[in-house]
Amino acid sequence: MNPYFKKIMRFASPYKKYAYLNILFNVFYALFSTLSFVSLMPMMDVLFKQETKIYKEPQYNGIFEIKKYAGDYLNYYLTMTTENYGISRTLGILVVGIITVFLLKNACDYFANFFITFLRNGVIKDLRDTMYQKTVSLPLAFYSEKRKGDTIARLSNDVNEVQASFLSILELIIKEPLTIVFTIGAMFMISVKLTVFVFIFIPISGYIISLVGKQLKKKSTRAQQEQGHILSTIEETVGGLKVIKGYNAENHFTRIFRNSTARYFKLSNSIINRQNLASPLSEIMGISVIATLLWYGGHMVLVEESLKGGAFITYMGLAYNILTPAKAISKASYGVKKGNAAAERILEVLEQENPITDKPDAIEKHTFEQNIQISGVDFSYNDERKIIENLTLDIRKGQTVALVGQSGSGKSTITNLLMRFYDVDGGSISIDGTDIRDLKMESVRGLMGLVTQANILFNDTIRNNVALGNPDATDQEVIDALKVANAYEFVEKLPNGIHTNVGDSGGLLSGGQQQRLSIARAVLKNPPIMILDEATSSLDAESERYVQQALENMMQHRTSIVIAHRLSTIQKADKIVVMQQGKIIEQGTHDELLAKGGAYQKLVAMQSFE
Repeated sequence: MNPYFKKIMRFASPYKKYAYLNILFNVFYALFSTLSFVSLMPMMDVLFKQETKIYKEPQYNGIFEIKKYAGDYLNYYLTMTTENYGISRTLGILVVGIITVFLLKNACDYFANFFITFLRNGVIKDLRDTMYQKTVSLPLAFYSEKRKGDTIARLSNDVNEVQASFLSILELIIKEPLTIVFTIGAMFMISVKLTVFVFIFIPISGYIISLVGKQLKKKSTRAQQEQGHILSTIEETVGGLKVIKGYNAENHFTRIFRNSTARYFKLSNSIINRQNLASPLSEIMGISVIATLLWYGGHMVLVEESLKGGAFITYMGLAYNILTPAKAISKASYGVKKGNAAAERILEVLEQENPITDKPDAIEKHTFEQNIQISGVDFSYNDERKIIENLTLDIRKGQTVALVGQSGSGKSTITNLLMRFYDVDGGSISIDGTDIRDLKMESVRGLMGLVTQANILFNDTIRNNVALGNPDATDQEVIDALKVANAYEFVEKLPNGIHTNVGDSGGLLSGGQQQRLSIARAVLKNPPIMILDEATSSLDAESERYVQQALENMMQHRTSIVIAHRLSTIQKADKIVVMQQGKIIEQGTHDELLAKGGAYQKLVAMQSFE
């Protein structure tokens, strides 16, 4: 079995009852599909007056003579009906029988498709849910190497491709092969000689058809990668539209987008044209076999007289009946090659190892009592140069510790390590003497609140954005948090108050308003440890005053770790840590560091001069 198909099909387990019902009705469909042609043979014999007259009821002589018994009994029944009621009654019975068989065939087809729908859609729902869950559980390092658009493409386009290709096989895997098997069985019953003759040509046809699909998977992979590039370009364009317009870069990005769509255009044309070739090619091969059959079968009817005309016409109908499922299987085989490419990209995410996970014996911790100890920590991104090197720092409960230094000195990296967005390469980080790798991640992150420079708000109401870490909070608790963050004064003036939608990425609010909502979110979570990553660096003077006051309100009675470029905002910190190239070069209070006349004093002097 195809390895990708097998892995994707594990998602079908909860829906196996629908699979069994689909198989059952497909078996009946295949049977009635064959019988719908076989039932024409008695009609042909009656019309052409070639039926065998039998006036004595035949005797059943065991399973090995079932074919002869069934044929003789049918001829006996038709003979007696014609003798007793006339030819019109016989024709009427045959017509009713044919209509009944066709009705049963189509009813079984409907119910087979009815049940497979629940299986197909269920698998896709669970696959997409699992993909999303895996997407949010993977570490940040995974996405630093991936385009956002590529991840979106895997969640949307690739999953849809699996539904269109792999899961369409579920409809074919029983119905079409069984239709072929039953049809071939009926063909053998009519004429073994003619059927053996047919099977000389079928392997040749299959080989020719298979040659067409050889390059399909490779091209499909490239096409899906290009789709990811297109989505990434769109996402980056919409997100950075202000910069694009400001730098008159519309033509540059338009050129990038057009080049990408042109590549996708060529790949899509090649893939679709190759797929479209499947149906006519298989039909041409099939018609070639039919034409050969007409010649050889006609010889058997007219020259050898070893086959009745009605039987030969029925046989031709059965031979043509193989064409439709054969075409469907041929087309599906090309779809599988496209599905292989999509499934490979999906499974790349699903099977991606997550290096940052809870240990089996990880413990929960809901309180912070003593200190955070950073001991001899080393860290680098992607095994490149060390961002943090042999860093040791003690943060006592209730302290406000500020991290300062030039960009790239490792300040934000420390906060990422504290929240276990990344794990240290060497050394350890502990809370109250317990290594954070021995704690459950949910516990570690539950002890911390995070306010970043980038105001991350979601296209939802103010209430839901603020209550993100505490969804069971009451409206009054949300309002109280907004008041602490100096945000309620503008929120209460909005048309729907806390139930006002903030727009995409909070675009309906100013930068200062967005930041105060981020602070309110952290206030409502009420963690004992607060991390502030350059929370005021992008604000104007008035907004900064409001936000700084909100931060001071929030930091009361909490342990706070503050990253700041504006040194005026951290003068009251209990400890200021000066970093350079991943190392601590100075630490102390504002006055102590000024008195040293070292790196911190130079930073203060530089900002004072500015």
